[in-house]
Amino acid sequence: MIERVLVVAAHPDDADFGCSGTMAHWSDAGIAVTLLLITRGEQGALPDVDSAGIPGLREAEQRAAAAHLGVDDVRFLDGFRDGWLEPSFDLQHQIVRVIRDVRPQRVLCQSPERWYDRPHASHPDHLAAGEATFRACYPAAENPFAWPELLEEDLQPWKVGEIWLMAHPHPTHAVDITGTFERKVAALMEHSSQTGHRADLEHVLREWGRQTAARFELGEDRLAEMFGVVQLNA
Repeated sequence: MIERVLVVAAHPDDADFGCSGTMAHWSDAGIAVTLLLITRGEQGALPDVDSAGIPGLREAEQRAAAAHLGVDDVRFLDGFRDGWLEPSFDLQHQIVRVIRDVRPQRVLCQSPERWYDRPHASHPDHLAAGEATFRACYPAAENPFAWPELLEEDLQPWKVGEIWLMAHPHPTHAVDITGTFERKVAALMEHSSQTGHRADLEHVLREWGRQTAARFELGEDRLAEMFGVVQLNA
């Protein structure tokens, strides 16, 4: 039984593009969803914008977006730079800390495998975030000898049951988000620093959702998000 889910993404708005309809669906079902952002997306600004205020702005946008999805546990890591992510031991350590605190049965993250048909979905930071998260899930989160100092903080080993990968080149599962699509659009509109110029935003999102639903034969007029699902400790 899935009671808790941890969603990990490199930047604010990544999860809203990739899985916000699904997050809203889970929240509606009574599942506690935690959203963890590795950076504050400070490189996501136009050249003539004062970059000093971007991290705070993007954090506020993400919290407002999550509220549309019923997600109130939104966390940000410190010390990791937008555009510079690597699946380092430090990053894995910080993700393990959150996994052991949240104790999710399911982790949803970005795919560490590049999707050549949609290269923008495989930003290098996304690949690094996915790789670090997968390594954190296995073996580190469940290994008592990985960062034993965490045991002193009563962060006990935890076995993640399954990992869902968004923007995966070989998806195996789709979630029907027809009923939560409007909240996905509302969430992404909160990221006005990134989407404010997109008059076609809803149309593009709807077309992606329609294509995904058709791919998985969910029926006409349905919208969906798709994932690669890995059973880890079933």
